[in-house]
Amino acid sequence: MQNTSNSIIQPVGFYIVALSSMPYSNIYVMFLTLLYVITVMCNVFLITIVFYDHCLHVPKFMAVGNLALVDIVLSTSLVPGMIKTYIVQDNFVPFKLCLVQMYTYYTFLSLEIFSLCILSYDRFIAICFPLRQEDINTNTKMAYIISAVWFFCIVIVLYAVTSIPSLSFCGSLKVNSYFCDYAPVLRIACSDTTSQWNFATALTIIFNAGPLIFIFLTYMGILTAVFRMKNNQSRYKALATCSEHLILVTLFFIPIVIIFSLGFFGIIINSNVRTVCLSLSSLLTPCINPILYSLKTKEIRSRIHSLVTQRLSVHPLKIHINVQH
Repeated sequence: MQNTSNSIIQPVGFYIVALSSMPYSNIYVMFLTLLYVITVMCNVFLITIVFYDHCLHVPKFMAVGNLALVDIVLSTSLVPGMIKTYIVQDNFVPFKLCLVQMYTYYTFLSLEIFSLCILSYDRFIAICFPLRQEDINTNTKMAYIISAVWFFCIVIVLYAVTSIPSLSFCGSLKVNSYFCDYAPVLRIACSDTTSQWNFATALTIIFNAGPLIFIFLTYMGILTAVFRMKNNQSRYKALATCSEHLILVTLFFIPIVIIFSLGFFGIIINSNVRTVCLSLSSLLTPCINPILYSLKTKEIRSRIHSLVTQRLSVHPLKIHINVQH
């Protein structure tokens, strides 16, 4: 411990102890590491395609590229630390590094949530206002929306995390989570944390209930527009463009909603079950996102096909030239 002032006792660091009682926790972390490798490779590939193909420089793929970038940083904020804790067996995290991890994770978790909202907004405009889509949802407007969301998340999470150094930690330094988590760190503080808990509760409601309500309302609008279509093929095509987004929303929100709903009603959940559910929610969606958008989106598939075709057409030519020489 180090006393930074007359009243604040600041620790050197914390010990991450979640999953320590779970059998084969190192195998679970290796599975998450595999997800992480797939996440980084696929999302980098998706960003590269969107960046270099000028045909994909449209609002929808600006939102897709933004989500891919958020996915990479969100996964990186968790997995390397988990490898250090559970594979290398070093569960100590210095105080400042703990704050950095906490800030990075919650900033990009918030961006993940709002990025799903942005994709929902894009589908709503495309299906409900097809004739005015290019006027309503331009590249410039999408860039403003994405920038505003980034600014909001960066500032609001920074305010929450910078309150941690003002707390004293005079007892246990064991954080019952799989990373330097905000709420578990608050629970081991000796100071009055009422204001921090109130702020965290308000943010949880804003960052979960708000986006879910927004996504629900946009899909109500989409369904209304779809059922007004007279052609069944048009209906199917419109709904098909939303399928990848709905899968991502379901995978991301269901574990979070279940865990927090049970906690709200006072139902005690096994800490290992809670940790597995929340870690999967944070890491499975970033892994599946680029795969879904690569396989189910016609424009991305076409671009991948053209790249493969170009590569195959170039190599036979080289072989033919070498044979002649």
